[in-house]
Amino acid sequence: MADQRDLSGRIALVTGSATGLGRSIALKLAERGADVIINCSRSVEDAEVTVSDCQALGAQARLVQADVSTEAGCATLAEAAATHGRLDILVNNAGITRHARDHSDLNALSRDDFLATYAVNVVGPFLVMQACRDLLVASHAQSGRAAAVLNVSSIAGVTGIGSSVAYAATKGALNTMTLSLARALAPAIRVNAICPGFIGTRWFKDTMDADQYARMEAGVAASVPLNVASGPDDVADSAVFFLTDASRHVTGETLLVDAGMHLGYAPLVAR
Repeated sequence: MADQRDLSGRIALVTGSATGLGRSIALKLAERGADVIINCSRSVEDAEVTVSDCQALGAQARLVQADVSTEAGCATLAEAAATHGRLDILVNNAGITRHARDHSDLNALSRDDFLATYAVNVVGPFLVMQACRDLLVASHAQSGRAAAVLNVSSIAGVTGIGSSVAYAATKGALNTMTLSLARALAPAIRVNAICPGFIGTRWFKDTMDADQYARMEAGVAASVPLNVASGPDDVADSAVFFLTDASRHVTGETLLVDAGMHLGYAPLVAR
């Protein structure tokens, strides 16, 4: 029986893959044999390291610098994928936030903050899928297998918590769009989403010093049922499931990957 996790010969595009979760997903795809298009809008040096690391795993990899919030940027990404004649895997990972953790402070966010966050987190995935749709359909036509799209959402889109009201709102919209497009693009394209909770990446580390980060990480681990603070690789393992044949009958699914954060913490008497 064929290994359902084998991605040999498949073409993948991962937006926002210079660092963090996007980088981890790209590397795990490369490990399984996929050729990967790495994308960033600004972090070129980091993205070049990710390209080199994917190549070291035996994958063909290239960097395409493009802004997913613009039609021109998405066209550039589609043109890169078009050199292969198809696109088998698309991961919409690029995302931004405006940090305003006190959700009761309505003056902490401006109209421009909302629009900028929506432009990347909601409009961006739509524009990428719009630009790449024909290539995703071509994958299905050539292989008989539905192309796989994964939207990287957040627990913020389910519970309304997170770095800002704007960020949570965008991720809720992305979850709804996942459902809409899973229905509309079937059977040629599967569309799913993951909703991570805490992930230990630069997203947090760049906003605090080392001691503050260590305390936050310890606090996260103490507050979730599984008593762990997730890293990028932990979440990427779940993400990759949606991109392999192991999930070939799954579409329109939104999976929380949050160590049980959405459950609240209820300590057990015995473990």
